[in-house]
Amino acid sequence: MIFFIMISFLGGIAILLYGIRLAGEGLQKSAGGRLRAILTSLTKNRYLGIGVGAVITAILQSSSATTVMLVGFVSSGLMTLNQTIGVILGADIGTTVTVQLLAFRIYDVAILFIAIGIALMFLGKRAIVRDIGQGILGFAFIFFAIKIMSDSMLPLRESESLKAILLSVRENPLLGVLISALITGLIHSSAAVIGMALALSLQNLMTLDVAIPIILGANIGTCAAAIITSIGANVEARQVAAAHILFKVLGVSLFYPFMGFFKGLIEYTASDIPRQIANAHTLFNVAIAIMFLPFADPLASLIRKIIPEREGEERFAPKYLDPHVLTTPSLALGQATQEALRMSDIVQWMLKESILVFRTNDRDLLYRIEQRDDEVDLLDREIKLYLTKIAQSTLTPSESKKEFELIAFTGNMENIGDIIDKNLMELAKKKITTGVSFSEEGLKEIIEFHQKVLENFDIAVSAFASRNKDLAQKMLRHKARLGELEKELRQAHINRLHLGLQEAIDTSAIHLDVLSNLKRINSHIVNISYPILEENGE
Repeated sequence: MIFFIMISFLGGIAILLYGIRLAGEGLQKSAGGRLRAILTSLTKNRYLGIGVGAVITAILQSSSATTVMLVGFVSSGLMTLNQTIGVILGADIGTTVTVQLLAFRIYDVAILFIAIGIALMFLGKRAIVRDIGQGILGFAFIFFAIKIMSDSMLPLRESESLKAILLSVRENPLLGVLISALITGLIHSSAAVIGMALALSLQNLMTLDVAIPIILGANIGTCAAAIITSIGANVEARQVAAAHILFKVLGVSLFYPFMGFFKGLIEYTASDIPRQIANAHTLFNVAIAIMFLPFADPLASLIRKIIPEREGEERFAPKYLDPHVLTTPSLALGQATQEALRMSDIVQWMLKESILVFRTNDRDLLYRIEQRDDEVDLLDREIKLYLTKIAQSTLTPSESKKEFELIAFTGNMENIGDIIDKNLMELAKKKITTGVSFSEEGLKEIIEFHQKVLENFDIAVSAFASRNKDLAQKMLRHKARLGELEKELRQAHINRLHLGLQEAIDTSAIHLDVLSNLKRINSHIVNISYPILEENGE
């Protein structure tokens, strides 16, 4: 009997963790690369940052995933540590959404939602419909897991041993906090641990005074992911991780002496234990957000003192945009050109390394490429801002033209970076997640096409830097050739589909989309040649 109960309970936990992962992946794919753009554009206001952090974490189903994005933004200079504080606090609130949904007790119809999710995944014609289906399936698994765990606990309702364990937690809440923190740290999911408490409460095996220490411990346990992420990382990553840890540990420390009062407050919010548990989890995180947000700047200063920047460790920022030469347009335009070429070096690296992600399924390299796009976005913004500060009244016609060309060049670089980050890397994630592989011929063709696009990139940057008309004309000739080559490679792939080659069938959508996006990148590369040719009357 005990063996059957343990197997059922552990199986329920496994399904719960898988459901959380599946839901997060599905909703993240349906939202596309917009999540990163939303984070950087809507977090200037710390109060708005709380809402953004909560919504994005509810979609990702992981505060750790949100924290990882924040680390990248702070490292690249797109956000400051002060701006991340609101998002971190909001992310903690976002993690409570799943637990709130579980408390609605819709697990009895979980099978229906599993059927809906599977139907959308396999019958949906559009990718976004299939991704939403995956998200629904993930949530359905979460609800189904709670039902499995709850039903497995039914025989233990009269167990004296379990009652003794729960009594020890009631008498020694600190023990409950420590055990819960340890389990959460091991499985990296506070929602899963609190879900276990909900499953026990459904069989009247969990009381609120036992659940509250578990909730506090689960919140501390989420710090484990932040600690692991920051090991060996730069100072910004460690500071963001420290902020997450500081809020959780301080929050629990402040709540712990008042658990009795907190319990009484929660009992007013609902009559049934599962809903009380969900409300306690939400109220705790909302309360620490309200307490700490007004002190965001002093807390950020404290974190910088605890984890100071070391000598030689610099945050990414423009190198050449010297404000002292803004009154001399020719010099300022020269400085902006140098920064634009630095920006092109980063984009070139992203383009060059992107093919390795498809060849090796290297997740670390994929993450580094995504981070470099944040640097590209920063430089694009700073260069354009710098150009607007140049004394407009003293610009000659040729200098005005140069300013326009610089804005166009950085715009094309930023677009190329976005295609690599939001399109190519999303396709690489899909390839890695699904476990498919290109056919030998298909991979060879993609590598060949990528190499020609990369060669065009080198020519474009050289033409821009040297104002070379011959190189610009060469790019235009290459554009026509690449257009024909892309058609030939598409037809070659379709021929393999007709032959029934399984690898070609498995990777068809990814394969064709990679070719399309490389062609789009080449179009932005060729755009660089037009101002040079116009300058020469062509």
